[in-house]
Amino acid sequence: MAPRSNPAGAWYRQPVVWLGAVIFAASLGGCIWMIVLGARHGDATLDTSHTVFGVPAAAHSAAGPAP
Repeated sequence: MAPRSNPAGAWYRQPVVWLGAVIFAASLGGCIWMIVLGARHGDATLDTSHTVFGVPAAAHSAAGPAP
């Protein structure tokens, strides 16, 4: 005879599972929202000729392809 399962111990009755699902969904939604915000608002150019935090202020050209 198979053991009977306890319906009070089912996974969908555990509040920690629902809390984890809500936190996961909120973090996923926050990531998507930050991507949307980043796509809407471009980066502002800086009025400087030197590097800022080690990143060049202007793009430099690489060597072109050999003819």
